[in-house]
Amino acid sequence: MSSHPAHVAEYAIPVEAPAGVVYGLLADPLRWPVLFPSYIHVERIDSDGSRELLHLWDMASGRLRALHVRRHLDPRTRTVETERIDPTTRQVTGRGVWRVTPDGDHASVLTLRRELGTFLALGPRAATSTAAQALDAEVRARLDEVRAVAGRWERLDELLMAFSDSVHTTGPPELVYDFLQRIEDWPELVPHIEWTEVGTDVPGVQFVDIDSAAWDGGSTVTSGAVRLCFPAAGYIVHKDVVPPAVLSGHTVQWTLLPDSSGVSVVCTHSVLLREEALGSFLGAGATLTDARHEVRTGLGQAGAELLGLAKWHAESALRRVG
Repeated sequence: MSSHPAHVAEYAIPVEAPAGVVYGLLADPLRWPVLFPSYIHVERIDSDGSRELLHLWDMASGRLRALHVRRHLDPRTRTVETERIDPTTRQVTGRGVWRVTPDGDHASVLTLRRELGTFLALGPRAATSTAAQALDAEVRARLDEVRAVAGRWERLDELLMAFSDSVHTTGPPELVYDFLQRIEDWPELVPHIEWTEVGTDVPGVQFVDIDSAAWDGGSTVTSGAVRLCFPAAGYIVHKDVVPPAVLSGHTVQWTLLPDSSGVSVVCTHSVLLREEALGSFLGAGATLTDARHEVRTGLGQAGAELLGLAKWHAESALRRVG
């Protein structure tokens, strides 16, 4: 293995949003999975307000990766410095800087610089070239993602929504979790799920294609998702990587909260509406208020159905044992 000089990718793009808005998107990583297509899940491990450590899962070059990321946020200069760390080896795999520069009151310039350091043994030159090309593509893609969301800043509060539904069961949490995890069995158990295909090459990670009944009784809706399963912690994260047409972003988290009388199962949806699809979804003249109501009702009913079936699955097993 030989060591090669660092590769640096740095690009700047104009953004039709105030610098403070753009910086705010960068500073709030817990919202990234619903805002940006490439992010699957983000957890904040530690933070003192200006320095933080994140555990994030994202898609890069068509592959899922898990990273620890150290970040230093400076709201005064609107910069975010990052350091990427392999969570297994603890080796630093890259560094970067986001910078937001005002360009008038309602526009800005967003710059992202990332590098593959000389501290990495990158192997043969061909492998180094491939890594450099992937880094260039990733930087451009990340910038485009932020620009697309920031450009809707005046309507973002209306486009974003989050809501939860829950059920309490006296059944064992292990059986509740088992039902929610075994998505490959849902076509036989869940009325609105027509077909699934599940890939599980990595333990705890499910790549899923899903056909489900449309909310309005229309044609079948096809979507694709990545699911991260954390059985020891009692939760499952679901991110639509191919969301239904009316949604730009959609994440679901199933959380089990044991108590003295059983377990509460909470289903939390986070949604970013696709404004340009409202007409085809609800008809001419549809408003964001209409869309919010329809999405809340449709996703809520689907989630409630799954919650009820998880409860039944766990409690019926107890009745059979008794």
